[in-house]
Amino acid sequence: MTLPSPTDDWPVISTYSRAEALEDGALVDVTPTAYEAGFRYPVAVTQALQAMLEPGEAEQALGQSYEGRLWDTLWMAWLSARRTAGDRFTFQVILAEASDNAPDGLLLPEVTLVAICGPGDHGEPVVTIGLPADF
Repeated sequence: MTLPSPTDDWPVISTYSRAEALEDGALVDVTPTAYEAGFRYPVAVTQALQAMLEPGEAEQALGQSYEGRLWDTLWMAWLSARRTAGDRFTFQVILAEASDNAPDGLLLPEVTLVAICGPGDHGEPVVTIGLPADF
């Protein structure tokens, strides 16, 4: 027998589905590249992470590309996921930044990211990757 929850009678005030987040741009679907990197579930990145993955002109001039930065992020996430038993984990990726103070023009800061595997709009497993502040 299941006991009723005290919140069972509460009215739903608002919902925001993953599909709506993808449509609005709050999440960006990167599933095709994620599948190439080894993921078996759909993957999206948050808007804030998407912005970090887009290299500026200075980074592009030094060989940085969106595709390469996305690949590095997904590859590091996939490697970390293989070592993780839970549905949430953190991992690090290097996202190079142009700098006049670096010998080769690039600083190589490690960025900590979070990945969560959870239910999608229909209960299916999906992965979302973003900055810690995004969650």
